Amino acid sequence: MVRVETPISLIAKRWTPSTKVVKRAALSAILMSVFIIITGGAVRLTGSGLGCDTWPKCTDDSLFATPEQGLHGAIEFGNRMLAYVLSAAVGWAIIAVSSMKPRRRKLTRLAWVQFWLVLGNAIVGGLTVWAGLNPWSVAGHFLLANVLLAIAVITWVRIDEGDGPPRPRVPLPVRRLSWAILAFTVVLIVLGTSVTGSGKHAGDSSDVPRMPWDWSAAAHIHAIAAWVVCALAIAMWLALRVVDAPADTRARARDLLLVLLAQGAIGYVQYFSDVPEILVGIHMFGSAILLIAVVRLLLSMRERGDDTTAPLPGPSAERPETAPATTV
Repeated sequence: MVRVETPISLIAKRWTPSTKVVKRAALSAILMSVFIIITGGAVRLTGSGLGCDTWPKCTDDSLFATPEQGLHGAIEFGNRMLAYVLSAAVGWAIIAVSSMKPRRRKLTRLAWVQFWLVLGNAIVGGLTVWAGLNPWSVAGHFLLANVLLAIAVITWVRIDEGDGPPRPRVPLPVRRLSWAILAFTVVLIVLGTSVTGSGKHAGDSSDVPRMPWDWSAAAHIHAIAAWVVCALAIAMWLALRVVDAPADTRARARDLLLVLLAQGAIGYVQYFSDVPEILVGIHMFGSAILLIAVVRLLLSMRERGDDTTAPLPGPSAERPETAPATTV
C-alpha cells in the first residue's frame, strides 16, 4: 500500500522542532482562542452582530464590508478575519506537534481536534447570522469557543509530559474534588450565557430575540453557581495543604482563587452599575482565564511518563519473574 504524503508529513520529515518551539506554537493557539472570545464579545457589545447581514459573504453582493455598513460592518468583518488568524495559529500548532520526534500520536490528535472545533464554530457563527442572532445559537457559538480554549490548554500542558498512563499525584478524594470544580465551572459558564441571552447587549440595534426569562433572576442563579465554585476552590486550597500536595499543584489552586476573586468582583460591579459594556467585556475575558485556571489545576493532579518505564529499583527489579503485578 502506497502511503500518500501530505504537506504536513513532508514538513515533519525535514524538520524537528525543539520543545520550546512546539510550546510556543501551542501557546499561540491559546492566546488566539482567548482573543477571539474577547473580540466576539466586542461584536455583540458594540451592536455589530449583524454588521455583515449574511454569511459567508458580508452582503449579498460583496465578500467584504462596504462603506454603507459603517463601523458595525467593519467590526463584524474584522472579527471574521480574525478567525483566519486563529486558524493559522491552530495550523501552526498542528505542524509543530506533528513534527516532533518521536511522533506523538495522542498529542497530534489533540491538535487536530482544535482544527475541527474552529471549523465547526465557524459554521455555527454563520448559522447565528442567518438566524438573526438567535440567543441559543449565540450561546452555542460562545460555548464552542470555550471548548476550543480548553483543548488548546490541554495540548499545551501535554507537550511537557510523556504519553504513558496518568499517575496520580494527590489522593483520590482530592482528584474527585478537582473534577467537581470543573463540572461546576462548566455549569457556571453555561449559566452565564443565559444571563447574556436574556439581558442587555443583544448584539444588534434591531429587534433581536431574547431567552424567555428575566435576566436578573438568571444573574442571581449565575451568582449562586459562582459561590459554589468559590467554596469548592477554597476546599481544594485547604485540602492540598492537608495532603502536602506538590508545590505546582498548590500554586494552581492559589491562581484559581485569585481569578475567582477578581471575576466575582467584576461580576457584582457590572450588575449593580447597569451592566456597562466595558465591564461585560472584561468579565468575558475573566471567564476565559477562569477556564484556563481550572483546566491547569485539574491536569496538575496527575503526571505522565513515557510509554515504557524502567523497572523500579529493589528486589522486584532484580527478580522480575517473581515480582508481583502492580497497577498504577
